[in-house]
Amino acid sequence: MDFDLTEEQSILKDSLDRLLADKYGFEDRNRYAKAAEGWSGEMWQHFAEMGLMALPFAEEDGGIGGGPVETMIVMESLGKALALEPYFATVVLGGGFLRLGGSPAQKADLVPQVAEGALKLAFAHQERNARFDLAHVETSATKDGDGYVLNGAKSVVTHGDCADKLFVTARLSGDSRDETGVGVFLVDAGADGLTRRGYPTQDGLRAAEITLDNVKVGADALFGKPGKGMTLVRAVVDQAIAALSAESLGVMSAMHELTVDYMKVRKQFGLPIGAFQALQHKAVDMFVALEQARSITMFATMMADSANADERARAVHAAKAEIGRGGRLVGENAIQIHGGVGMTMEYAVGHYFKRMTMIDVAFGNADHHLRALAGAGGLFEEKAA
Repeated sequence: MDFDLTEEQSILKDSLDRLLADKYGFEDRNRYAKAAEGWSGEMWQHFAEMGLMALPFAEEDGGIGGGPVETMIVMESLGKALALEPYFATVVLGGGFLRLGGSPAQKADLVPQVAEGALKLAFAHQERNARFDLAHVETSATKDGDGYVLNGAKSVVTHGDCADKLFVTARLSGDSRDETGVGVFLVDAGADGLTRRGYPTQDGLRAAEITLDNVKVGADALFGKPGKGMTLVRAVVDQAIAALSAESLGVMSAMHELTVDYMKVRKQFGLPIGAFQALQHKAVDMFVALEQARSITMFATMMADSANADERARAVHAAKAEIGRGGRLVGENAIQIHGGVGMTMEYAVGHYFKRMTMIDVAFGNADHHLRALAGAGGLFEEKAA
């Protein structure tokens, strides 16, 4: 299998890397984080002008027609820059629901707005009692004429404080943990009865607590089939996990580079600490973990849009488990080798490790996905003789 990038993909990567190198240094990031939104509106427009917002959408819907590989390229670059903008929430998660669950009319209305950077989206799904159970939905959707009335609460909604519209999961029927009976609704952030409380997360990004109190939506707010929303949710989340795995490659590679550079300049006993074999071994362990993560991320990326839900789930379970294990190893070694400076807010490596820990717990941590992979019988299904 050929893993080389095409000419167009190489141009995308080089162009984005140049933009981020020029405008997204660590001090720039600190300045963007202090803005009212917690990120840079100027950078958001740069991303839109580059076509990043339109990247995953079909050309007939107003997009560029990119796929999971293009998303992987963008997410890895954003991870290396520790970008704060709501690209993942809007384009990967929100865009996933548009691409996979939107009707032609919904796509015609919303995709051009996302592509030009005018519409920000978020996925309001996580609930306090759910832990990592994706099917756990207590928020209710009650039929009201041609529309629905939503009641419930959602927690830790990534960039939910700045989103213009929210994809909300709500239960139409069944118990709170049933796989069936869930609907996906697109709700305006300014709808009557919807309140949100925004706050910074430990990695410098933003999230929100969302409360829905008799929020009325029309029939056109429903995405996918009524009561079959979990099929759509799982497909979107699988693609999102592949994208997060790609972001983690950028985070891990940055931690490795910062650590190797530090080992060359930090001296102890009159020598650079990189001269000590024990620390060389740790740096090699970090590199091996990074390359293992890269391999499984490539596999998950290739499987991200597979129509076979079981094979796709196996791939993302394996990727999330390996990313969690490898990310922790790289982060802990990076902090240990840097010593006290690695724990300060003024130095970048600690911020990378914080982002890595947040990626680990998003949509289930490494242990959760390892158990799920074991329950599925491993990465590859055994074929009957």
